[in-house]
Amino acid sequence: MDFSSFLTSLATSFIIFVVLMLLFTWLSRKPGNKEIYYPNRILKGLDPWEGGLRTRNPCAWIKEALTSSEQDVISMSGVDTAVYFVYLSTVLGILVLASVLLLPVLLPVAATDDNVKLQSQSTSNGTFNDLDKLSMGNITEKSSRLWAFLLATYWISLVVYYLLWKAYKHVSALRATALMSPEVRVEQFAVLVRDIPPPLEGQTRKEQVDSYFKAIYPDTFYRSLVITDNKEVNNIWEEMEGYRKKLVRAETVYLESKTNGNPEGTKPTNKTGFLGLLGEKVDSIQFYNEKINELIPKLESEQKVTLKEKQQASAIIFFTSRVTAASASQSLHAQLVDTWTVMDAPQPSELLWKNLPINYYERQMRQYVVYVIVALMIFFYMIPIGIISAFTTLENLEKLLPFLKSVLEQKAVRTVLGAYLPQLALIIFLAILPKFLLFLSKTEGIPSESHAVRAASGKYFYFTVFNVFIGVTIGGTLFSSFKTIEKHPSQIVNLLASSLPSNATFFLTYVALKFFVGYGLELSRIVPLIIFHLKKKYLCKTETEVKEAWAPGDLSYATRFPGDMLILTIVLCYSVIAPIILVFGVIYFGLGWLILRNQALKVYVPTYESYGRMWPHMYLRIVATLVLFQLTMFGYFGVKKFVYAPILIPLPILSLIFAFVCHKKFYRAFQSTSLEVAASHLKETPTMDQIFGSYVQPSLSHEKNEDDQFEDALSQVSRSVSMA
Repeated sequence: MDFSSFLTSLATSFIIFVVLMLLFTWLSRKPGNKEIYYPNRILKGLDPWEGGLRTRNPCAWIKEALTSSEQDVISMSGVDTAVYFVYLSTVLGILVLASVLLLPVLLPVAATDDNVKLQSQSTSNGTFNDLDKLSMGNITEKSSRLWAFLLATYWISLVVYYLLWKAYKHVSALRATALMSPEVRVEQFAVLVRDIPPPLEGQTRKEQVDSYFKAIYPDTFYRSLVITDNKEVNNIWEEMEGYRKKLVRAETVYLESKTNGNPEGTKPTNKTGFLGLLGEKVDSIQFYNEKINELIPKLESEQKVTLKEKQQASAIIFFTSRVTAASASQSLHAQLVDTWTVMDAPQPSELLWKNLPINYYERQMRQYVVYVIVALMIFFYMIPIGIISAFTTLENLEKLLPFLKSVLEQKAVRTVLGAYLPQLALIIFLAILPKFLLFLSKTEGIPSESHAVRAASGKYFYFTVFNVFIGVTIGGTLFSSFKTIEKHPSQIVNLLASSLPSNATFFLTYVALKFFVGYGLELSRIVPLIIFHLKKKYLCKTETEVKEAWAPGDLSYATRFPGDMLILTIVLCYSVIAPIILVFGVIYFGLGWLILRNQALKVYVPTYESYGRMWPHMYLRIVATLVLFQLTMFGYFGVKKFVYAPILIPLPILSLIFAFVCHKKFYRAFQSTSLEVAASHLKETPTMDQIFGSYVQPSLSHEKNEDDQFEDALSQVSRSVSMA
């Protein structure tokens, strides 16, 4: 990529961002769009604009985001979202403090050397010389100027240690405060039990579970819910719910027809055959009512069979005391680890019910198989990623596809393709991965959605680091220097190391594209807006359908955080080699903090709350990135033949010690709830029946069922014990 392509990319990305920001300002003022730009506020019963015209000022959202407190974020989007902003603030602080020292010191040091001039071929193979002069690549070998870059490596490392420690303490306090809330949180009174051994002869599963926990916790054991195989009952329930939605839609259409000049209205009809296209035409309202009435007794019958005959080796145990539940979740209940495995219960809405009965050994095998699959994906995905990085450079395209040479020689085409082609190809190629990685994580037998998201996030992080950061660097260099490597194999290390400054230009454009275009689309919400209005006009008839059309979802940590970590990895690893990239990193995370703050306060609605359990994973990824940065710098100083490079050897060791100390000091409180936190007072005595009922799946809680019908799977032991 030449300098004009870089400037074109930067300028056009900025213009796109400005246009999208102006579109947001205009579109968000229109009342018909409030469901897209203020869904979180609407769902909480708040006024979207808080005072009407005053807050429709184009810069009002910026002021509100900047002045909002951490407590505002927690009240609107939960602790997990607040923790994500701690991550953004910490990373932004690292990059700002790095920029304060590195930019005024390293840029002049690099610019005043003349290594680029001395080389017959620049580090960028004849291109991008202007930015090469601002990088470490312009420093001659063995130069005393390298001391400045070495000290900068130490400075960044110390800044990361300080801010990470401070952030870990803060997030730990946030989690404790949330868990000590006087509000009743149902999951704090329950534990999840897996790997229940077979019951004794003549003993039911319910009796086995009740007697076991009643013996251990005689005063606080309340009730148990044995997990059942709900496949059949769920199918019936989902079919019945589908007919109910269609019935409401048909009734709405019928009522609308009465307002169109026909007092009697026109009853909707449908065909009963394949996809409603074939078969007998019937009255929709009557047909759906008949179907629902047919399914109700079938559902009730299947519920009884499921609760009595399809019990699994897993259960949810309820206690009348938060302290007992917290203590039980972190205690060893059986001599053998593969029986009576007890852990804290996830929230009802995030339980992965199908995974709960999977036994200990099957979970272990699934985990190993998934790890092997992911490892193979990482390894083999480097091949297409490397090919993309190689094929999408204009020089290589001309070599591989000579017939395009006449087209590529045109200045306008060359500038545009050089500015966007490699980065867009990479972004699109990576977009297909997240859902598959989340599927793999759930396949491991993980019990909750938040845990699966954390697992998928880790896989995606390592995937992007190995395949994007390392893959692009190696792929592009190997392809462009294949003949040199073939003739002189011993030069491969030097070639790869010397490619770092030249690849910085690719990553500069990649980061710019991500923050200008990516965050511009995030703020403007053009795609959700178009989809919503199309659905509303042509598909939605009922209020429920309209609400489903504008439902915003959550922040999608499984993909958002690894994407941020990729940017941090790129910026941190190039921060000393090409310090100018720090400016782009600061803009990315600063703009991200601002725009996502607005989205958290007004748009996204969390689907679960794990009280900051994502943070230890965020922290560990930052430390891993720091170690990669330190190793990269050590290697590059070696290429520069700087004899004092071994001074950097203590840094990776210090990073590992730092990670170990933080893990020992803080992690246990994220893994489990401390008893001093669980012992805090509640505002009111919990209603245990409501806590229990929140874990009963909808397919088993049909309105006609009486509580005693569930006695086979839902025990009612110790219901008269005192509340704690």
